[in-house]
Amino acid sequence: MTRQVLIRSALALVVLVTLVPVGYLVSLAVRPASDVLNSSLFPGAWTLDNFTSVFDTIALGTMLQNSWVSALGAAALAVLIATPTAYFTARRFGGERLLTVLLAAYCAPPIVAVIPLFFLLRSVGLTNSVVGLIIVNGVANVPVAAWLLDGFVRRIPVEIDEAAVIDGLSVAGAFVKAVLPLLWPGVIAAFLVVFFLSYNDFLFAVYLAVTKESQTLTVGLSLFQGDRNVQFGQQAAAGLLGILPVYVLALAAQRFLVGGLATGATK
Repeated sequence: MTRQVLIRSALALVVLVTLVPVGYLVSLAVRPASDVLNSSLFPGAWTLDNFTSVFDTIALGTMLQNSWVSALGAAALAVLIATPTAYFTARRFGGERLLTVLLAAYCAPPIVAVIPLFFLLRSVGLTNSVVGLIIVNGVANVPVAAWLLDGFVRRIPVEIDEAAVIDGLSVAGAFVKAVLPLLWPGVIAAFLVVFFLSYNDFLFAVYLAVTKESQTLTVGLSLFQGDRNVQFGQQAAAGLLGILPVYVLALAAQRFLVGGLATGATK
């Protein structure tokens, strides 16, 4: 009984510590400009003006739309590439070497790829484009999705593939009709992980999408910092409007996310 109390107390403490930054963000978002710098945790006055005025300061609606479209597109592209890749790394001799190469490439600092990516996208007319961000973030996160899905494929008995081939299917047909239906929990988990990573991306967005029509929320949040002052209240309101739908998505899909990560990360 005492052990359960200690565990629950520890979990409650972890949740509290995790929610403190979000709570302070809410506190900043509902403060008037004159009350932002009073250094207290709780606002001395309340206002909702920040949530309306932020749309006049930046094109928040367009930025939110660009963030969601680019993140969803990147997640779909990464999963589309990573699913057959994971099947190869898990089933074929020497496949682990390919997975190692992919993960090694992911370990490199992303900043080293910014300039080559800029010139590549410019050569095909995809700079300052949501499509360009989808391609860059999607391909950049293939190693993560492949690593997660590789663990799922390894948990599926290889006899399923062999039985499908004996029944007359090709290797590709066995993958699509016999293995892929069993991979959906992993596919959903990988999709969510890549979505969160792409939604939070700042480096590629700030270098590859600089026009107002293509900027994402992460870039928009940096625009509140001026030469002499920072509009903390509006910045906090924009941040809340950006993370609230993502939090709701994470809570709604937590069964797939937690279960998928727990299963896919182990071999």
